[in-house]
Amino acid sequence: MHGLWRPRVLGAWRVPASGPVILAVNHAHNIDGPMLMGTAPRPVHFLIKKEVFVGPLDPLLRAIGQLKVDRTVADRAAITDALGVLRDGGVLGIFPEGTRGEGDFASLRAGLAYFAVRSGAPIVPVAVLGSTERRGRLIPALPPLRSRVDVVFGDAFEVREGARSSTGGRRTRKAMDDATARIQKRLTVHLENARRLTGR
Repeated sequence: MHGLWRPRVLGAWRVPASGPVILAVNHAHNIDGPMLMGTAPRPVHFLIKKEVFVGPLDPLLRAIGQLKVDRTVADRAAITDALGVLRDGGVLGIFPEGTRGEGDFASLRAGLAYFAVRSGAPIVPVAVLGSTERRGRLIPALPPLRSRVDVVFGDAFEVREGARSSTGGRRTRKAMDDATARIQKRLTVHLENARRLTGR
């Protein structure tokens, strides 16, 4: 990432130096995940759709600890693998919007709240900005080579409190929906702050 573009990393010190953590990243361009992997202060394990694990990419992605997920079903193996990363004190990267879009955290799926509540791991919001501003001349699908891309890390926060019912501690659908709404508010505020900070 540093060789092809000019990433400017802000707030990396906000990522806890040890222990489980979830990086919640906006997703507007295909390079957002690799950009975070190449600039984060700790190794990041992403849940990546199984369609990407083809040809020479398959052994490469596995070797760097990426997790294959089948998005057409409730992929229990992928869920177990992701929880295992957090149980072992690692960093799990998640695109809470599920798929690439505007990258504005406007619509979140429940997966982020589920992993945060199940593991108790703090969430660090991450805004990747500048990846969609212009198209490259040589490769139009990518940002121009040597252009600046900002990666802005926010303050860590926890969501486990309040995400369980008062009777027996079982996670309820409403509690998870409430947790997702609280997370979305925090991520949206971070994105607004990151845009002000970077002027993007």
